[in-house]
Amino acid sequence: MIRTKLSLRRPLAVLGAALLGLTGAVAVAGPASAHHTTITAKVSCDQLAGERVITWTVENSETDKAATLQTVTAEPNTPVNLRSDSTKPLQGAVIPKGGKIRAVQRVSSDTASAKLTVYALWKKNGQDATNEGSITLPVDRPCAPAPKCVDASKASYSHTFDGPKGTATVKLDGDLPLCEGSEQPFTLVSYFAPRPQFATPQYVYGTPDTDTISGDKKEIELNVEIPNCHTQVDLIWGGKDEVIEEITEGGPRYGDKKLGSPGAPGNRSNGPQGWYNGGDKSCTTPASTFASNCDGTVTVSLSNDGKDGKYPVEFEVKGENGWSKKVTVEAGKADNSTVVPAENAGKVEVLVDGKVIEGGTYSWERPEDCPLPEITTKADCKNFSLTASNPEGGLPVKVEFTYGDKTESRTVQPGKSETVTFTAGKDDTALVALPELDMEMEAVYAPEGNCGGGGAGGEEPGLPVTGVAAGGIAAGALALLALGAVLFFVARRRRVRFTA
Repeated sequence: MIRTKLSLRRPLAVLGAALLGLTGAVAVAGPASAHHTTITAKVSCDQLAGERVITWTVENSETDKAATLQTVTAEPNTPVNLRSDSTKPLQGAVIPKGGKIRAVQRVSSDTASAKLTVYALWKKNGQDATNEGSITLPVDRPCAPAPKCVDASKASYSHTFDGPKGTATVKLDGDLPLCEGSEQPFTLVSYFAPRPQFATPQYVYGTPDTDTISGDKKEIELNVEIPNCHTQVDLIWGGKDEVIEEITEGGPRYGDKKLGSPGAPGNRSNGPQGWYNGGDKSCTTPASTFASNCDGTVTVSLSNDGKDGKYPVEFEVKGENGWSKKVTVEAGKADNSTVVPAENAGKVEVLVDGKVIEGGTYSWERPEDCPLPEITTKADCKNFSLTASNPEGGLPVKVEFTYGDKTESRTVQPGKSETVTFTAGKDDTALVALPELDMEMEAVYAPEGNCGGGGAGGEEPGLPVTGVAAGGIAAGALALLALGAVLFFVARRRRVRFTA
């Protein structure tokens, strides 16, 4: 269990006089059996004035005689007036029979302790008594004036963001303005982008819009033009000097400077994520971009924005095994219709006038977000079954199951499953390999119940993972649960054995 620590120093910004109740330690002197007064106190904070407010309570010990407070002495020496009538002092007040009276004393915020001494006279029988009470003010609860402004380094904000429209607002949170001389700029910037998802290179489009929140401005509006093509729009922390003119592979990034990011400073503004990628056509000319699909095909995007000429451009897209397609793209247009079949996508080239254009060579790579095959197991004292399920939308996958000295291979089509059942033997693990993905794992034979000491003693089977996926897959996930639970692959260079 995690327990959150609560700070005892929590500042309050209050426009009026906010009284924060703080109970002090009170010392009382005087005889308990004779005529006497009992003096107690509580302290609060007038945050607007920056003063501690002590409320003294003086109680009469006698239930049949009133007491007159002849003399009242306070330390520190500041006025002590009746709480019921702040124009009248405590001195001279009469405490009714068996009653009590309250008075208020104000002291400076740094006062560490206070004492009240009272000389009371019971006129009915001439008895008198001098008593005192004291209070120690909590040193860990300072009483400071309410702030009148907030420093930019400590301020928090709220924002709105509409990437497709190129608009955003940023507002200072709370009722206080930024302190004089303190300010915080924000900038909205749009880019040309090669794809509707994040990709490089990107180039600033138009003029970024910067505005600043300051002592006399608590809210700003930002607007930028959006290119009529693939774009990225960012709402960033800082002025125009923070703008990255060209976003390149391996180059600088905004990171958490984008408002709505999980880290500082972007997380100091509450609102949606302040970045957008979109657009429905390419901005580059003549150029090509590629996207590998999970089914092994490659989508080729061709563009010609006409900046270098007003004539159509004829592209030729070539794949392996003699596959080719010619596409004519008009000036200022783009074409995303070319899909190279999986059997031809090992190497793809885009040519103009018989020459491969810059960045026009590509090979299919398995996308990182493609679903991996799922493995389930079922074991009893006689049989050990393993099932491989291949999600739809991918490629056929070859799966090799090895248990003991027996190995069986299955090719699992997309959207299909294949099951291999072995007769249970002395081996307590089976090896499941996906050679095309360079992955393998061990499944622990753990039948339900007691099989006379065989197998894994009733533990649920678990799958370790080894290998690195071919085609650039650096890591995958394949989870295993016994009796129908799902096992995921995680790419490793060493075999790890999991047991439930």
